[in-house]
Amino acid sequence: MRNVIRLSLALPALAALAACGSGTPAAPSGSAAAPGKVTVAATDTECKVAASEVAAGTTTFTITNGGSKVTEFYVYAPGDRIMAEVENIVPGLTRELIAELPAGSYETACKPGMVGKGIRNALKVTGEHKPLNADAKLAEATKSYQRYVKSQTDTLLVKTQEFVDAVKAGDLDKGKELYPVARTYWERIEPVAEIFGDLDPAIDAREADLTEGEEWTGFHRIEKDLWIRKDVSKDGPVADKLIADVKAIVTKANATELTPLNLANGAKELLDEVATGKITGEEDIWSHTDLWDFDANLEGSQAAVQALRPVLEERAPDLVKTLDEKFAAAEAALAVHQKGDGWRLHDELSKSELKALSDAINALAEPISKIAPIVAK
Repeated sequence: MRNVIRLSLALPALAALAACGSGTPAAPSGSAAAPGKVTVAATDTECKVAASEVAAGTTTFTITNGGSKVTEFYVYAPGDRIMAEVENIVPGLTRELIAELPAGSYETACKPGMVGKGIRNALKVTGEHKPLNADAKLAEATKSYQRYVKSQTDTLLVKTQEFVDAVKAGDLDKGKELYPVARTYWERIEPVAEIFGDLDPAIDAREADLTEGEEWTGFHRIEKDLWIRKDVSKDGPVADKLIADVKAIVTKANATELTPLNLANGAKELLDEVATGKITGEEDIWSHTDLWDFDANLEGSQAAVQALRPVLEERAPDLVKTLDEKFAAAEAALAVHQKGDGWRLHDELSKSELKALSDAINALAEPISKIAPIVAK
């Protein structure tokens, strides 16, 4: 029954998040594309990208999933640095992704089943372009958001170290207490953390995400030992790797130069995270602390939108009003589940309570999806 509930909640949310695309089939790989527009036909075995070369600047990828598995689409720079991504593309649906790409060599990738390195194609970007950050208000927006990221990563380091210390001391109760707290700071800035290749999965991969033979490390490995095995006596090396990986990603996150589309796409990605992991209970499947993550994703999305607010007020004032209303509604829907300094556990919520949360995210997803095209103008 829990699996039925999860699916019934996740599919409407995914449909709402996916509504920004039209479902137009992709052209054969390597053919000409309209300026700034590239269609992608994804199946369980193919990733047909309609152009192998685009002009520098912003490109809109329209990805249609014609397969039977949920898929993802990525644009990678060398070293698997993620330039742009869209996750959780349900079979039969279409998603749009706007990426700002300077001249250089890249790879695109579809990931049927959302695992592995993906089905890859070369993408060449040529010419010159005026960066979006050349606009003073957009430049200030990225600086403002980077200050937010810095504030979150500073505390992420502190709280993860406290969690690691509790695990290494064998203190199960303290570890359980600190697990959702440390993850709060991670979840708020996850779109930035995801930029850096294998560090994100090393920190946050779920057991269900693993491919055969892949090493499992990070928060969720320890989560299972805390709640299911009830034994963390052998988790010292895992805990040490977790804090080392967190330190590495914090250094990279604070050194990288973000773009306005990182903010716009990130705000939407965080809602995708809520719709496909937190609402369904699949993210923290053993601890059931999904609402801590839900709250953090919502706060992180709002922080990105708030940084862009001066631009949005100038270019789309009616959208700002709608966003304010929908964020307030989502916050109110979640607030009824507060419990002390934290939240009710996911398995304590009824089907109707989960649906109310899902509906609030669906209502917010639609206006959030409009931000990237406005920023890319």
